[in-house]
Amino acid sequence: MAIPVAVLGAGSFGTCLALLCAREHDVRIWAREQALADAINRERRNPRYLSDVHVPDRVRATHDLAEALEGCELVICAIPSHGVRDVMGRAGPYIPRDALLVSTVKGIELGTWMRMDEVFQDVLDPVHHPSLTYLSGPSFAREIADQKPTAVTIAAQEENFAIAVQESLSCPGFRCYSSTDVVGVELGGALKNVVAIAVGICDGLGLGLNARAGVMTRGLREITRLAVAMGADPITFLGLAGMGDLVLTCTGDLSRNRRVGLALGQGERLEDIIARMDEVAEGVRTTTAACALAELNRLEMPIAQGVKRVLDSEVEPKEAAEQLLARQLRNENE
Repeated sequence: MAIPVAVLGAGSFGTCLALLCAREHDVRIWAREQALADAINRERRNPRYLSDVHVPDRVRATHDLAEALEGCELVICAIPSHGVRDVMGRAGPYIPRDALLVSTVKGIELGTWMRMDEVFQDVLDPVHHPSLTYLSGPSFAREIADQKPTAVTIAAQEENFAIAVQESLSCPGFRCYSSTDVVGVELGGALKNVVAIAVGICDGLGLGLNARAGVMTRGLREITRLAVAMGADPITFLGLAGMGDLVLTCTGDLSRNRRVGLALGQGERLEDIIARMDEVAEGVRTTTAACALAELNRLEMPIAQGVKRVLDSEVEPKEAAEQLLARQLRNENE
């Protein structure tokens, strides 16, 4: 059954989800800039992101949050993590009381160190809290837009809401699984970006496939250790929002965070790398948050801490790798 859908965010992921939803539903996509909304409506494509993909007539772009959200039964938030508090705070009064909400945001808020689910609950009226759901898993926007098979996880504190979103979004080529481990799904999606930068650095240094596999595996161990300390289910990290997303982000050439690491490993400066990117590499911010959360939980995260030292220009990438290899030997499960 067709329902009205709002997608907040006209970046690559918001655009690909608008295209996905438009197969069955009427969609309004909110763009931060009026000029971009006008261009999408006029040209039937997004001139900035996935610009070669046709935007069907069932998608209408707008710069007006009230217009985007009016009467919508499904609201998808696909904006960078640093914009969530502002945008959702402004959007809140216009979200219909009974709407299902989906966050696709993968990050941690700087300063507060809140997961995105905590930020959503902080800024939205409690009436919306039960219907908040969180989408994560191995899902490059480019491949979703090209209708290549994709599997993701939808997490909610009450599984019936996750199942409702699962049924609304699933279609041939886009398969959703449900979960009640919001903490695990949120942290898996955010922290894998840090490991992807580390793997990119290793590849940029030419350290080989053995090193890549080692960093990914020990990185997953770090993610799991922190997430479990914060209340997550360790089983989540064997699934799509854990190992699945980690493998894709660490090895796929479309990964922005991997590309940041590659360039760092090849000797480029972070400022220059960021300046030429047209979208946010969430792992750069999340590295700082991951190290702060590790300190708060009295945990060691040597890979994340090594990445932070590289990003902060405290050590060169080669030196950070050597420091990791020189660490005291220990049991694998520590």
